[in-house]
Amino acid sequence: MKTKTIIPFLALTFGLTWGLSALLFLFYDQIVAIFGEITMTNPLFILAAYSPGIAGIFLVWWYEGFKGLGQFLRRLTLWRAPGAWWLFLILGIPVLVYAGATIKGSIHEPFPFSPWYQVFPAMAVSLFIGPIEEFGWRGVMQPLLQRKFAPFWSGLILGTVWALWHIPSFMISGTPQSAWDFGPYFIGVVAIAVILTPLFNASHGSLLIAALYHFQMMNPAFPDAQPWDIVFFVTAAILIVWLNRREMFRKGSGVTEVLFSQKVVPRQTEIEPVPLA
Repeated sequence: MKTKTIIPFLALTFGLTWGLSALLFLFYDQIVAIFGEITMTNPLFILAAYSPGIAGIFLVWWYEGFKGLGQFLRRLTLWRAPGAWWLFLILGIPVLVYAGATIKGSIHEPFPFSPWYQVFPAMAVSLFIGPIEEFGWRGVMQPLLQRKFAPFWSGLILGTVWALWHIPSFMISGTPQSAWDFGPYFIGVVAIAVILTPLFNASHGSLLIAALYHFQMMNPAFPDAQPWDIVFFVTAAILIVWLNRREMFRKGSGVTEVLFSQKVVPRQTEIEPVPLA
């Protein structure tokens, strides 16, 4: 796959999501009558959310065939990363969210699921919706961007595109974003994309870790912490970039291969563990 594959990837991703959103704007009542209210379990919402993953998988198959697609999916088996990154993924992210909720005061609000174990179906829905995007964003776009740009600029570009792709969800009643302000959300998405960039490279392009990171960012068990969680994620992004500044600003120091191969793995000396958590 060549770097210019980014163009059809974005065309397919935005075309599918924004096209479905346009249909919803034009024929809202008719669509709701057929598919039900617009929620995270609505089939059209799921299809729109899956569009980056669909585009990524389709293009890998188109250019590389089924054998290449198998090699691409092998990136789901990559799980090794510095221990500090795993600590950040499992504990650091919740700490940032709960710190934001503490300042906001929402940490004292009742748990939104009753009985409490209803959180598990909600977590399952989140696990199989948002993280599927990563087959496109980190699966295809990030490695291709890193062929042309240093990891920091690649993460910044991807974060901007990622945030703009979500615009229709702010205009559709029933989506989580419909109750949020786009400005802080935009800044937050760019920040979490920048944070994920060195983690993605340290894990040798792992799709598994990218998906788990995405899940943590939309974990329904966490309290509402906006906008303070955004402040903490921006702060974390600045700190992580500084700690990894040598690799983040050096072209060629990140993962550039879409398919699983020895080329997917950068030299260990190129990515420093991040002593963050």
